[in-house]
Amino acid sequence: MTEKTTKATPADAFRRARSMWLNGERIHLASLSAELNIGRATLFRWVGNKDLLLGEVLWSFYEPLRLEALSTTPGQGVDFVVGVYRHINSNLLHSEPLRRFIREDPEYALKILTSSQSTIHSRAVEANIRTLQDQVASGHISPPLNVNSLSYFMVRLAESCLYSDIINGREPRDEELEDACIAVRILLGGQV
Repeated sequence: MTEKTTKATPADAFRRARSMWLNGERIHLASLSAELNIGRATLFRWVGNKDLLLGEVLWSFYEPLRLEALSTTPGQGVDFVVGVYRHINSNLLHSEPLRRFIREDPEYALKILTSSQSTIHSRAVEANIRTLQDQVASGHISPPLNVNSLSYFMVRLAESCLYSDIINGREPRDEELEDACIAVRILLGGQV
């Protein structure tokens, strides 16, 4: 009787890449395809390129954090939006896998995390827009800015705090993130 071998799937490729990133291993598509015993063309068809795969991996950490923030943050309106913002970004600020990724290859990390074409940046802006729109539709906030612009500014503000070590050589600090929360409150039209 011959032993049946199972074929790798796109989910296997994603899970392995996620595990590699979490453990601080560099993701090389050639090695990943060899490990999964699939052709490189197949892997590219499944995941796109390395940047897209890494964007999906990063989103797989961000999205559950965002959903947790939405479900555990009390209140509504400005306090709710600022609370969600604080929860997400405080957790990101203290994420050891994220800090390691930034330390090991700062320029590449900045590209993956903040480029307007990056998966994580564009999805964070879109997710934030939905949160703002929900609060506007519920009558809990009436921001003085268009929610699309407001979301973009909020995400860029968070990025400037979270990645300040790459952007301007200063270690990210909780105090600076708290200042960003105050700025978001002001952008939302709230009182300080």
